[in-house]
Amino acid sequence: MNNYKFPRRPNRWCLISLLLSSLLVLFAACGGDNTTATSTQTAVTPTPVNGFGTAANHVHAMLALPDHVLVLATHYGLFRSEDGGTTWKEVAGGPNQLMQGLMTYSLTISPLDPNRLYVLTQAAVNPHPGILGLYTSADQGQTWQLAMPTSTSIYTAEAGNATPNDVYIYLSTLGASGLQVSRDAGQHFSSPGKLPFGRILGLLSIPGAAGQLLAYGSDGMARSTDGGAHWQVLQGLNGGIYEVTTAGPHSPIYASGDAGIFASHDGGKTFTLVYSQGSFASLTVSSTQPQIIYGKTGTTTYRSSDGGHTWKALPHISGNLAVLAVDPNNASQVYLSLSYPTAMYQLKPNSTGWQSLTPQT
Repeated sequence: MNNYKFPRRPNRWCLISLLLSSLLVLFAACGGDNTTATSTQTAVTPTPVNGFGTAANHVHAMLALPDHVLVLATHYGLFRSEDGGTTWKEVAGGPNQLMQGLMTYSLTISPLDPNRLYVLTQAAVNPHPGILGLYTSADQGQTWQLAMPTSTSIYTAEAGNATPNDVYIYLSTLGASGLQVSRDAGQHFSSPGKLPFGRILGLLSIPGAAGQLLAYGSDGMARSTDGGAHWQVLQGLNGGIYEVTTAGPHSPIYASGDAGIFASHDGGKTFTLVYSQGSFASLTVSSTQPQIIYGKTGTTTYRSSDGGHTWKALPHISGNLAVLAVDPNNASQVYLSLSYPTAMYQLKPNSTGWQSLTPQT
């Protein structure tokens, strides 16, 4: 085990406040769990500080896709790069674009179709011309279309694993009855069944296991083998779970929560505590080397090379650390987004530091 001394683990609610990638924090920071147009900021004309916009812009979600494609969902705009962050293009949310005036969050990709993406929207400014709801892309985020308009806050979205057009959403106002599923890329939704918890933070569709899902939150984690119709609460997790990730089919599943870092090697049927000295947000792993995991706290990024058993701090970077993502085809190609203002960095070769990928104005 390395000799780095982690700070004392915060209690459950302090931990949630550090998970910038979770939507609980997103809504708390952007206007409350049930954000509506009446609780958002009044439209102004601030000065951009870089190619991602003003100093107030911040990151809600990020995806690293094959062939060096990056997609970044922010409070003020949806950005995309086709060259590993060397150049960026605002593809939605900007002036005269689809989703204008809307924040984008809960960005998810289908485990069966690498071109199919989904993103949720809420009002970023008031008034706004954009239509709130769920949007989808069939070309890795180059173009988008509205799948389902809504006046209700959707808490999170997760692409399903039974067909390429499956997608789940969670309506927090409905509690345990809030899980909904669409089989036609978000055009129509129905309830698959009741959740075992009154509230969840997220879902994981297990790649390569059609209909198998994990739902997690402050009450723990549960597993479904029938697309959400029935659930079994997993035992022995000792508290809440706030982040779950996997590299792909038949790969370990990692979870971060109150007790530390857990790993599953049986498709999510059971989890074992592999690290108890700290918890991390924004866990990410590459399909090429699933034993290498990256995570972060509010101030520091970390890497584990042995499936979460030990962790080493990466070079320091100043700023508000937001979301980590790793290239699916290169476990050493790691990206880090910062907030206030939005900025992008890439880990340098041999982990010697961070290289800026932030576009200039």
